Formats: sequence, structure tokens, C-alpha cells
Amino acid sequence: MTDRDSTSERHAVVVGGGIAGVTAALRLADAGLRVTLLENRPRLGGLAFSFRRGELTVDNGQHVYLRCCTAYRWFLDRVDGARLAPLQPRLDVPVLDAAHPGGPRLGRLRRTALPVPLHLAASLAGYPHLSLAERVAVGRAALALKGLDPADPALDGVDFATWLRRHGQSARAVEALWDLVGVATLNATAPNASMALAAMVFRTGLLSDPGAADIGWARVPLGELHGTLARKALDTAGVRTELRTRVSEVTRADDGRWNVTAGTGRLTADAVVLAVPQREAHALLPEGALDDPDRLLAIGTAPILNLHVIYDRPVLRRPFFAALGSPVQWVFDRTDASGMAAEWSRGDGGGRRAGQYLALSQSAAGDEIDTPVSVLRERYLPELERLLPATRGAEVRDFFVTRERTATFAPAPGVGRLRPAARTNAPGLFLAGSWTATGWPATMEGAVRSGLSAAGAALAALGRRHEHPLEEAA
Repeated sequence: MTDRDSTSERHAVVVGGGIAGVTAALRLADAGLRVTLLENRPRLGGLAFSFRRGELTVDNGQHVYLRCCTAYRWFLDRVDGARLAPLQPRLDVPVLDAAHPGGPRLGRLRRTALPVPLHLAASLAGYPHLSLAERVAVGRAALALKGLDPADPALDGVDFATWLRRHGQSARAVEALWDLVGVATLNATAPNASMALAAMVFRTGLLSDPGAADIGWARVPLGELHGTLARKALDTAGVRTELRTRVSEVTRADDGRWNVTAGTGRLTADAVVLAVPQREAHALLPEGALDDPDRLLAIGTAPILNLHVIYDRPVLRRPFFAALGSPVQWVFDRTDASGMAAEWSRGDGGGRRAGQYLALSQSAAGDEIDTPVSVLRERYLPELERLLPATRGAEVRDFFVTRERTATFAPAPGVGRLRPAARTNAPGLFLAGSWTATGWPATMEGAVRSGLSAAGAALAALGRRHEHPLEEAA
């Protein structure tokens, strides 16, 4: 690495090449700064990435977003990837109850074009997994949620389960609706989730706009979006990206600028964005950058487990479904995205039938994150047979597991007071990452918003005129 900071051009260094860091780098470069992005891994994308397994391209975990995720949709547009991760025309979630006495029972959560809250009324009225009394109680709780302010500090200290009990929600309603959505978006069950974050998720996703909860997901490997296309966008913007480069120290220079020591070299910058996990940020923060830096260490983490099953034939006719009455949470068809469909349809005379690749996304997986693969196989393959009768005669060609032990920050009650803003006490030093004070849980949306906030704060400190891209879109 060489130091090329002899010019008078403003230079920004972004530490971390996840979604937050890529976002910050793009915004800073778009505003005319010279930007260097440093990433310790050999790839971009952070915890939303892909890898090769034989002939397949595998995502480390299933990631989705909603129509209300305006920042992540901006990101997709910015890297020219929106066409590769389309949204549903309208929210439609198949929900299979494996514990129904007559066999798995299908219900659906879907919306109409009616205004909020009527857009979900018909779906709730016909939702077979709740009794009539439970459906009525859910409607009342939803109206109470709509009146809350997620930014109210008092909500941060309350857990979601307590609030639900106070509003007449049965254990079945929590399982069949509130946790069905909440575990997937918050990565925590209701007793372990901050009411402020839960209110934000449900108010924004279900009670802000009829189409807010329409679901989008990548139809290509995540590495193509967050790696290949992101790198192309960075290169086009003039960002110098250095992979396999670990930053060991960030210090204040005598002239008020910043020295960033990475690898065997040193960079000097007018602004530095630390877009790394909270513990890494804590290790790099200079003294006095935060009033209480140890608060970062108090922000816990939560795991996500993903199970990958390759069958020798199609067993699922829909792109995804959610499950009740089973340890299975959400199941997605990843056949096309992995490249398996193309590989198996070549007609090369090998006699192989078209198969199917299912990915099971298991959030809040603290009890199973270290469970051996053999035990998970014994536990989950019979569950898939309960949920999907077509699997009973199918051969399992492969079963493997990906584990993210620190997939997200833990959205526990009280976490809001621990999350720092983008701007630190040290002029020119900024923080980004979904764990910062975005108001959102640890999602791709939160990561992009944090990158936008950090870049905006840096540009303002440097006296560069800029407009927030989400305000531009409005």
C-alpha cells in the first residue's frame, strides 16, 4: 500500500466492505471525495455473501427485504441490481401448520389494494391458524401498535412479549403471527425483543402503506449483488478498494487529519468511517471518541442458522413458505439462484433428473447454532417430510449447514441506549453498521441507512454540499 495523499484533494477512508461500508464509500465518492475502501476479507458483502460448493453457488444465509426498505432499494439501484432482486407484486406468505390434526394446514398472509389497515383485513379474517377471538384481539393490538412512537425511549426498555400480553395476545397468536414475522425480522423471539424495535418493524412494515410489506429477495447469488456489482459500482465511482487488508490502528495526526494503519502501510485521511462490527469498532476507536466506548461491548449478538437440502427431484411448488408447529421456520427454493437448475438441465446424458435445492432459514438459533450437522439432519429432514409430502420419496443428495454466530446485534430491551450515532466526539471519525443508531433492527436496510448517515455526517463536517438520496427520491 502506498500513501497517495500529497494532493489537496479531500480523502476519505472507509474501513469495512460490508453493505454499510460500500454504501458510505459510494456516497462519499459521488460527492467528489477521493475514497479508499479497506476490507479484511477477500470479498465484499459482509455477512450477505456467497461461496462455491461443488457446482453450486451458495448464499451463506437467506436474506429478504420489504418494499418499505427504501434505503436498500436505493442501494440495489445504485449498483444496478434491482432487476435481480424483484419484489412480489403483493404480499403473499404461505403459512403451513405442521401440527394440525388433519395434517399440514395451509393459510396465507396477503394483502389487498385497500388502504391501511383494511389491506390486511380479509387475510386476517380468513387466517385459519387463529380462532375468531384471537383474530379480533390481533386487530385491536395492531391498532394499538399504530398509535405508538418507536422513537419513544420508554418503549426500548420493555420487551415485546410483555406488551403483547397486556394487549390480550394468546400464546398461539404470538406463535402464529407476531413471532412468525418478528423472529425473521428482529432475530429474536418476543420476550427477547425491544418493544421499540418491534413497534418499528410492525408499524413500518404492516401499518404504514398497503404495499410496505411486499417481499423481495435475490434471484441470483448474494455475491453477485453485494460483491460483483458492488465492486463494479465502486470502481466506476473511482473508489480504490483493497481487499485482504486489515486495519490495525486509527490515530489522529498532528495536523488534525487521520492516520489509518493497514497491512504494511499507512494512509492519511480527512475523514474515516468505521463500518465494522461493534467489537472491531471498539478496538479501533481512539481515546475520547465516545463518552462511554464500552457500551459497544454491551451490544450483544444473535445467531442465525441455515440448513441446505438438495433433493433429487422437485418437492416444493412455491418459492417459499413459513411453518408453524415445527422447528422449521422459513423455507426457500434456491434451485435457480444457485445455478443448480441450469447445471442439471444440460442434457449431457448423465441420467440425472432435475432436482431442487431448499434453504431453511432459522433465526434466533442460539439453542442450535453449535449442534452437529448429523443431529440437525436427523431433526429437520423428518420435519420437512411432515410439511412437504413430496419429500417422502425423494433422495437427499446433500445436506449441509452454514452458521453465522454473530449474524446480527441482539435486539434486546435496552439496546437502543447502547447504539451510537454516526458522528463521534472525534472530528472526522464516523461510525457505520446496522448496530448503530438507525432506528431499524439488524437488516440490510439498517446497514444501508447507517452508511448513508455516516457519509452524510462526514460530508457535512467537510463542508461538502449534499442531499440525502432518500430525500432526493421523495
